[in-house]
Amino acid sequence: MEYLDMMVNETLRLYPIANRLERVSKKDVEINGVFIPKGTIVMVPTYPLHRDPEYWPEPEEFRPERFSKENKGSINPYVYLPFGNGPRNCIGMRFALISMKLAVIRVLQNFTLQPCEETEIPLKFSRQPILQPENPIILKIVSRDKPITGA
Repeated sequence: MEYLDMMVNETLRLYPIANRLERVSKKDVEINGVFIPKGTIVMVPTYPLHRDPEYWPEPEEFRPERFSKENKGSINPYVYLPFGNGPRNCIGMRFALISMKLAVIRVLQNFTLQPCEETEIPLKFSRQPILQPENPIILKIVSRDKPITGA
């Protein structure tokens, strides 16, 4: 279960559901020399932030070990934002995480997923605010109940 948690976190780092987070400034503020007036919409670009080599060594690589017990404490909570952070983070975060984990467990208990001729590699994403593929993801699904035959 620990590895599943690491895998889900790394997947959300590479493919955050929302490409960006938006907040409205409640008061005039200056951050690192930049003045942000009250009422300004501030956008945090999660997709590029999650792939910034300053914070993530080899950012394009899928490395679940980034989220191991030993490494998790070294991750800046403001550079990993699949559900936002602070008092306005996603209210459904825990439900979403447990749902994802249960879905992965249920599928992998019963099936093996494999790329096939129709599988688009590399995957191309649409330009929608919610991260989604440009075309459907097509995979070969093999039942684990099927007896193994062959040489």
